[in-house]
Amino acid sequence: MKERDKQRYLKMLPSVDRILQQDRVKDLLDEYPRWLVLRAVQQVIEEERIGILSSDHDTLSEDGLSLEYFSKRVSEIISTLGQLSLRKVINATGVILHTNLGRSLLNLEVLQNLITVASNFSNLEYDLKEGKRGSRYSHVENILCELTGAEAALVVNNNAGAVLLALNSIARLVEVGTTNKTHLIDYRRAITNDTALLLKVHTSNFQIVGFTSEVKLEELVYLGREFSVPVMEDLGSGCMIDLDQYGLTREPTVQEAISKGVDVVTFSGDKLLGGPQAGIILGREEVVGRIKENPLNRALRIDKLTLAALESTLRIYMEGERAVEGIPTLRMLTMPLQEIEKRAKSLYRRLRKDSSGNFHIEIKDDNSKVGGGALPLQDLPTKVISIKPVHLSVEGLEEGLRNYNPPIIARIDDARLLLDVRTLQEGEPKIIEEAIKMLTVNR
Repeated sequence: MKERDKQRYLKMLPSVDRILQQDRVKDLLDEYPRWLVLRAVQQVIEEERIGILSSDHDTLSEDGLSLEYFSKRVSEIISTLGQLSLRKVINATGVILHTNLGRSLLNLEVLQNLITVASNFSNLEYDLKEGKRGSRYSHVENILCELTGAEAALVVNNNAGAVLLALNSIARLVEVGTTNKTHLIDYRRAITNDTALLLKVHTSNFQIVGFTSEVKLEELVYLGREFSVPVMEDLGSGCMIDLDQYGLTREPTVQEAISKGVDVVTFSGDKLLGGPQAGIILGREEVVGRIKENPLNRALRIDKLTLAALESTLRIYMEGERAVEGIPTLRMLTMPLQEIEKRAKSLYRRLRKDSSGNFHIEIKDDNSKVGGGALPLQDLPTKVISIKPVHLSVEGLEEGLRNYNPPIIARIDDARLLLDVRTLQEGEPKIIEEAIKMLTVNR
């Protein structure tokens, strides 16, 4: 397109005010805030301006520059602009602790407490009994100590912050051993008069296989006692129940670490614990007390919403076996294959009635993943719905589901779309049915 033609088309672009005066756009002002409608109008004009400047065609359709066209485009994009950036998605990937999708889900009782605390004033740092300023950590410290047997507890914003704060308070980091093999003698040889801490990090998000060796925690604790040096373990995921009784890979629990005499243990609140993102520090009162006094603690402290969610989650653990059913992460982890198969058949029946001539569908065996840096080698036998569209590419179906409202996140394998029912929540199969019908049947 010649430059003079581009300039002619640019002059034909309607002004913001003219578009705002169109009846269809005026109706939008009754439904959406003015700033949002204005942003939609400006975006449509800018998209058309860029389209004209980059066009290689000799001519453009003047119908595409009509007020009716612009009004229609504003109507089409405003619903997308009106959505919050951080919003609900449906996880059909089978990855339970999906880092990209927000990791742990919170129990409904936990959410209710969160709403109550968020919408009202609270005793965040106020001692109701004494009538004076209190500590925000008191809301979770006692229950953490009761659950684990620790003398003292502290909670910060995440586990990386917990490790950072603990090390900053006690020591500087000196590596011992090698990537795949570490022996007790490696720790012993590294101890000097300046040694302030012995640290062991649990490989929660990876596994080293082959010729490996690591020091047992009880051995390290014994060595620490010999040299009067505190011992710290970073558990990472922070499991509170014995997972092996549910057929899962053995994972050391927080209670075990405390019982073996470790001075400090750190772990996450939003992985296997199944609560909000937080970094939990437990251990001997003298050592944890030093960590609390570190000025860096203020920069890493958690807010009232995290405290509210964490306290409510920990209370569920106080009820013993109820935690496995009441905490969504544990429920998905321990879900029996029989229940998964029942869910898969239900979703299959929903989709089957609309599948004729539009897509091929079957139930297949597969494996779910724990995710979130926990149990990296653990395969969880599951059932997936396998869909092969007829009139649409599998990539197009995946993209369509991803752009649906709410977005549905699935995975592709061997030119088929797979929906893992393990991670679907109540009411979501119906949404998936409606989405696939719209994308394949009504295409």
